[in-house]
Amino acid sequence: MKKVLFSHSYFLRFDPKQWKIQQAYPPLATLYAASLLKQLGYQVELFDTMFSLSPDEIIPILEKSNPEYFIVYDDGFNYLTKMCLTNMREAAFRMIALAKEKGVKTIVSSSDSTDHPDLYLDAGADFILYGEGERTLEALLDALIHGVENFSDINGLIFRSEEKLIKTAKREVMKDLDQLPVPAWELINVEDYKKRWVNHHGYFSMNISTTRGCPFHCNWCAKPIYGNRYSVHSPDRIAKEMAYLQTNFGASHFWITDDIFGLKPGWITEFAKLTKQHTFKYKIQSRVDLLLQENTIEALAESGCETVWMGAESGSQKILDAMDKGTTVSQIHEASTLLKKKGIKPAFFLQFGYPGETQDDIEKTLEMVMTLLPDDIGISVSYPLPGTKFYEKVKNDLETKANWTDSDELAMMFRNTYPAAYYKLLQRFVHRKYRTKQGMAELESVIKKPALLSLNSLRRIVSVPVHYSGSLYYKKKMEKMLHEIPA
Repeated sequence: MKKVLFSHSYFLRFDPKQWKIQQAYPPLATLYAASLLKQLGYQVELFDTMFSLSPDEIIPILEKSNPEYFIVYDDGFNYLTKMCLTNMREAAFRMIALAKEKGVKTIVSSSDSTDHPDLYLDAGADFILYGEGERTLEALLDALIHGVENFSDINGLIFRSEEKLIKTAKREVMKDLDQLPVPAWELINVEDYKKRWVNHHGYFSMNISTTRGCPFHCNWCAKPIYGNRYSVHSPDRIAKEMAYLQTNFGASHFWITDDIFGLKPGWITEFAKLTKQHTFKYKIQSRVDLLLQENTIEALAESGCETVWMGAESGSQKILDAMDKGTTVSQIHEASTLLKKKGIKPAFFLQFGYPGETQDDIEKTLEMVMTLLPDDIGISVSYPLPGTKFYEKVKNDLETKANWTDSDELAMMFRNTYPAAYYKLLQRFVHRKYRTKQGMAELESVIKKPALLSLNSLRRIVSVPVHYSGSLYYKKKMEKMLHEIPA
């Protein structure tokens, strides 16, 4: 029986913002791949880096396990891995080097290795899996075990042969995701995740995926793993898996990791029928235009959806059109209103700094947020990802810096309307102003109906003075910076 050691390169401690939040989810894509190899008869172990202090913690595992293959298989369902943060890249390089010192054949599957295969091959990786990785990994290991020396017929591979970079043909994607075994949850310490969730948030949330890929074409969005397609698990498979995780691990909440949830016609309606007897809640990501399709929001409410994160991006139609977003500001308003009516919390992903954005566009985004007052917001600045039209527009400005070190760096890596430091201040300002307005709205609600007072609402109310003073501070710094910009 061949021994395989899996790992991934996301270290929560190396991302200070995410470490503070403590909303860690297991490496789902890694667990899918590991489960497939277990099903094929491999002896599989996992070094889960999520809470590790250092990549060197793999040393005793390598010594004890003595694997024949080491696989760095990043969680392609986690949007943070698409950013290719340099802290995580360096950790991956270190683990690869440690495995190579032991003479272990090393394979990598990640967004970063797909975009920069030479860097990973230079670091010691023997093979890069690009695209959907499970079947490519299966074919590669089978070839290695049988002593095959020519790998050019294995689709989905990048490797070197006689110093030349070889990229084989693209592998056809799986159409029926139910053919995959359920993720190998038994390989992780679920209790460690659960303890952190309960201690910091009072409940336990786990992650699950119902689809792979996204057929839309926002020009800043990269899809190096699952591409511009849309494959889906059946509603029955997902309902059963959620029930299993609730029963066996005590999960009462789920993050459904799909880029776009419920795009297939009738899927959400069928899912709602299968889950309405369960007590769990879940959050999703969706598009405002899809939410407005007939009965979608009603079905989400019936099936236990608690929060919908929408890619609002901007309150300026000019910017949405420049992004090739395919949605409108009026749809953001309509979807947010309807979600609230059905008891579902709308949340906004916002993006500042897209090329051509002016102060007027920024003000429109701020006005939209303050008017609609979503339950939460996530703010980033435009981040050039290889393989996108947006990247091609700005790539000549990326000579000195093309990646963030962690998710809170928020560095503007190309020349834009305002200095890079301005966007960092803007992110802080919008958060503070939004939290101030949110806390005041909470106070008004509690005054009208004291029974609505909860621990969360109390926290929002008492934090108003801090956020208000913070908004004034950041606004003053922004105004000073704008004043100093040469005309």
